[in-house]
Amino acid sequence: MESQLLLPACYLPPISYFHTIQEHSLPLVIEKYEHFQKQSYRTRARIASANGVQDLIVPIQHGNKDRVPMKDIRISYEFDWQRLHWLSIQTAYRSSAYFEYYEDDFKRFYEEKFDYLVDFNVAQLELILKSIKVKRAIAFTTEYTTASPEKPDYRQVIHPKKESILNNPKEYYQVFSDKNGFYPDLSIVDLLFNQGPQSKSYL
Repeated sequence: MESQLLLPACYLPPISYFHTIQEHSLPLVIEKYEHFQKQSYRTRARIASANGVQDLIVPIQHGNKDRVPMKDIRISYEFDWQRLHWLSIQTAYRSSAYFEYYEDDFKRFYEEKFDYLVDFNVAQLELILKSIKVKRAIAFTTEYTTASPEKPDYRQVIHPKKESILNNPKEYYQVFSDKNGFYPDLSIVDLLFNQGPQSKSYL
């Protein structure tokens, strides 16, 4: 069996997610057949606002079944969360060094409507990999499999309720760090908007 790096499909994933991708030169495989996990990075991104860490949460449609495969999770548009998320991102990063450079690329995710969460998350992942100049092809699982030595498995490891896998992360300038101090392992957009082309070397 070919070795591969197994990751979940996350919303604007944390820095540790991309550190993991950089650390392993294995083929990148996104899990589509796991049961959807609530309160995880699959629907949650963390950014640094003037008032501290802010969670941005993508609402999903709740069906009758509790255990739904990730590939079948649909995004809910009952309220205009896209406008609120984009406004929060603009407010947090409009004064950062590189926000204007990437703004148009990310804006489309808050104008277009994606039916499925996994498609939304993976489209962002493709943009982010391009933006940080990391060339990695993305493949997908065709069924759910348990962990094995051939497949470094980060499906459960990178989680907002677990300790970050980044050990003693190096600080970089954040817009509100003078007021709030440094927040480690936020969404990759925090690093990208503040560090721009230097993001890859930070990872």
